[in-house]
Order: sequence, then structure tokens, then C-alpha cells
Amino acid sequence: MEPILTLSDIGFGYGRNRVLAHIGFQVHAGEIIGILGPNGSGKSTLLKLMDGILLPHEGEILIRERPLSDFKRSDLAKEVAMVSQENHFRFAFSVMEVVLMGRFPHLGKTQFEGKEDIKAALEALEATHTDHLAGRSLDELSGGEKQRVLIARALAQEPNVILLDEPTSFLDLKYKREMFRLITSMGKSKGLSVVIVSHDIDLASQYCDRILLLNKGVIHKLGVPEEVITATDIETVYDCPVHVDRNPATGKPRVSII
Repeated sequence: MEPILTLSDIGFGYGRNRVLAHIGFQVHAGEIIGILGPNGSGKSTLLKLMDGILLPHEGEILIRERPLSDFKRSDLAKEVAMVSQENHFRFAFSVMEVVLMGRFPHLGKTQFEGKEDIKAALEALEATHTDHLAGRSLDELSGGEKQRVLIARALAQEPNVILLDEPTSFLDLKYKREMFRLITSMGKSKGLSVVIVSHDIDLASQYCDRILLLNKGVIHKLGVPEEVITATDIETVYDCPVHVDRNPATGKPRVSII
């Protein structure tokens, strides 16, 4: 199967501070990849490189075997959507207006949203359980509600890959579980690939097909959760003693701090 995204020997730094080195992996259709690692390990920087916000200093990123650097921004947005941690709006947009912003790659310079764009936005709102918020101002929403609306905007963009940077940061336990379930269903039903940065090791273990464990800017290990989430690997990367056993309901690795 041809990969949608390919990263080959990627390196990047801010000034003299080298953040990532020798990063290489592929993302396939419908695959959910979780990126784990402590603060400062390069997780968010890696997502920005995959979205073309930053350009690698070494190596190459391909989308369907075509260099990411060859894409115009509007064309790249049809392939990759990003939901970052920092999202600021200068005006009090409604939820529907924000979600419709995801349609910009599909519109001409002077073209307004049509029936298909409204339909895509409504479907994205329904999928993220935010359709009841459509007429509300984004400024009126809680942090968790805003996060779900931003994911709806990414869905309305109709990309092949969605990059999520800590999408469950402001969500309570119920919506954290629902968000990972939504991500999983998107992958299975639409063939949508998802790369998700998370600090929630147990949820990533439960719902991700593969885990990429970053440590000081390099890949410590990449594989299925059972291969990556081990006591030895988690203790090495996070510098914290842990106990890893199996979730009795799912059989997936589960981490407890000792």
C-alpha cells in the first residue's frame, strides 16, 4: 500500500538548538499514529513540519510520493489539516463560521460557500457533537467545546491526514474518550489518517494503531502499543518509575506511576 505521508531522515532546529534528528516513518490510509514523549521532545515541532508550517533542515517529506515543498498552501490544505494548541480569533465568529473556514481550500478567490460546503460543515459539526452550538459565538464556549469545534473545522476541510496537537487537553474524562473514539471511527470509516500528539499514554495505547515514542528529538521506538509501551521504555524516556500491565477490559498496555 502506498503511504500517504513519508518522512525521510528529517532534521530540524531553532538556531543552534537542534530539536529533531533522523526522523523517519510513514503514515498509511486509515492509520492512527500516536506521538508520545515528554515536554521538549519535539512533538509539536514534528507536527508543524508535517503540515508545512516549518521546513526541515535535513531530509524530505513526501505526500503520495510528491515533495511537500512542491505544494501550494491551498493544495496542501486539501491533503493535510492541522489542529494546533494555539488558536486565536480576532473577531467573535460563530461556530458555523469557524467550521466553514475549513472549506477555504475548495473555494476560488472570489467564491462564497455553497450547498456542498454547508453540508460538509454540518456533517463535521454532527460528527464532533457540536451541531447544537452552530449559532453560538466561539468566545462563549468552554475550552473543551472550542477544541471539538476546531476538530470539526479540520473535518470540514476534507483532508486525507489530520494532525492533532493535544486535542484532549481541555476535555473531561467523558469527552477525552469520545474524542479518541471519534478519531478511530474517522480512520476506519473514511480512510482518514490521523497523527495525534498526546500526553495521555493510556488513551493512545487504547486507540492508536502505532505509537511513536520521541526522546530528546529522536525516535526512541516506533511500533504497535504492545511493543512501545513497556516499563523499560517509558521509564527511560520519561525518567519516572512506572508499572505497565494490561487493561483488563481491552488487553492494551496500561501505565501506572509507582
